[in-house]
Amino acid sequence: MRWNRKEKDVYNRAKESQFKDFQQQIGITFADEKLLRHAFTHSSYVNEHRRKPFEDNERLEFLGDAVLELTVSQFLFKKYPTMAEGELTKLRAAIVCEPSLVSFANELGFGKLILLGKGEEMTGGRERPALLADVFEAFIGALYLDQGIDTVIGFLERTVFPKINAGAFSHVMDFKSQLQELIQRDGTGVIEYRVLQEKGPAHSKEFISRVTLNGKELGVGTGKSKKEAEQHAAQKALSVLKTKTT
Repeated sequence: MRWNRKEKDVYNRAKESQFKDFQQQIGITFADEKLLRHAFTHSSYVNEHRRKPFEDNERLEFLGDAVLELTVSQFLFKKYPTMAEGELTKLRAAIVCEPSLVSFANELGFGKLILLGKGEEMTGGRERPALLADVFEAFIGALYLDQGIDTVIGFLERTVFPKINAGAFSHVMDFKSQLQELIQRDGTGVIEYRVLQEKGPAHSKEFISRVTLNGKELGVGTGKSKKEAEQHAAQKALSVLKTKTT
């Protein structure tokens, strides 16, 4: 199943118009529009245009994946100066996973821009999650090659980072990280943890920890380690703060 020549001409003219509108929409004009087109070119389209030097977006996807991981990592590193490496990794994974990338792509209308072969078009390829996620990464790769890392960061500051700031990925954090993120988001002050009591024999100790906000107690937790007690205290604090906002 292939496009005939007339269908191809109509299809390609429509895409060129959409690419121009898209650049206006995001406020970025590509110096090399071929790179932009390349980012949205699926292998099925290339297979139907073998006489023309089209290339699919898989190599750009590879590059964009690395650029996205770097820029998101830098943002999280700066935003959460006390967050442990494991929590940063878990949070980054939630932001750059396929469902998140699909959501970003859909919000920007990436689906309508993809260059597909007729068969892929007819079977709903434009809405296929894996395809949309790949296109988002390929676009980031193309933007990086065309405009550099600062433009990529600027684009993410308008499209992805606000979602992080709004707490869209807080559910993957541990309780201490969730509490820290909530306090930073609201700008309400400084949280501190303090061990109130340590009891029991060395092989079976129990810790009692308290978390405070600007010196005011938010929660007390117990655990078999200082870390576990702090997590439970943070969990109690989150319940208190969320009850106040509902």
